Amino acid sequence: MIPSGEGANLAMYDGAELGKAIAANPGDVETAFLAYEKDLFPRSAAEAAEAEKVLEVCLGPNAPQSLLDFFTSHQPEKK
Repeated sequence: MIPSGEGANLAMYDGAELGKAIAANPGDVETAFLAYEKDLFPRSAAEAAEAEKVLEVCLGPNAPQSLLDFFTSHQPEKK
């Protein structure tokens, strides 16, 4: 996973989900892995795509301007 701020969060979540899958399938680790991976891969793919966008903003060909534009476009509205 490209560093984007979600890697540690996903690792902790994935560890908990794997533990639940193993507990739900005592004595059958292969079934537990299959159940766990059914949700793991789509979730990881979505986060990897988002991480790629963050990498592009931070280190892409338009950086550092793209990073400045990101932060300035997320300012509160002035009243």
